[in-house]
Amino acid sequence: MKTAFISAGALALALLFNYSDVTATGNPVNKTEVKAPVKATSLAVDTEASSINWNAKKVGGAHNGTVKLSKGTLNLDGTKLIGGSFVMDMTTIKDLDVTNEGMNQKLTGHLKSEDFFGVEKNPTSTFNITKATPVGKAKSGLANYNITGNLTIKGITHPVTFPATVKVTGNSAEATANITVDRIKYDIKFRSGIIGTAADKIIEDTFTLDVKLVAGKSSTAKL
Repeated sequence: MKTAFISAGALALALLFNYSDVTATGNPVNKTEVKAPVKATSLAVDTEASSINWNAKKVGGAHNGTVKLSKGTLNLDGTKLIGGSFVMDMTTIKDLDVTNEGMNQKLTGHLKSEDFFGVEKNPTSTFNITKATPVGKAKSGLANYNITGNLTIKGITHPVTFPATVKVTGNSAEATANITVDRIKYDIKFRSGIIGTAADKIIEDTFTLDVKLVAGKSSTAKL
């Protein structure tokens, strides 16, 4: 009798625990699922879909052109940008506004010389993000991040900070920004006012880079 009593009690206890997972209507209770944390991902930059355009002003005019990207990444935590980098191939620097072929080649050759980017010794320039801060309640179409990173030109590295617009869609991301560069910091002093250049021949000490990085899945991505 004692054994039968214990068995009955055990059966009742088992039924009680099973019942706790069933609602009054007889349906199983939906337990809260613990979702796994989103893993950080690194998306390769599609160099064909991306672009870098430069613009430099001087007294009475300006020049503009392009430089090609050799590689890059955008690092995401879910839909949030957390890092990234890109490398510019300085041997590809090109002027777009001078239409005379001979003058264009002369200008391009000068840009590649030691007066400017010294591409023989320093064929690449790089940028590495050290901090990406989202802008709270950023309006549509306006910059939604403040980016800080290390820009290296001619082997010289300095930090720069600038606003950027970042869009993340599924397995792809796009970042655009306009970066102002103080060329004097990178030992590019040709015709700078600080070295006593005649006023009518001065080239401004800053130039800009319009950067567009397309990363992840795109029509020309080689992933």
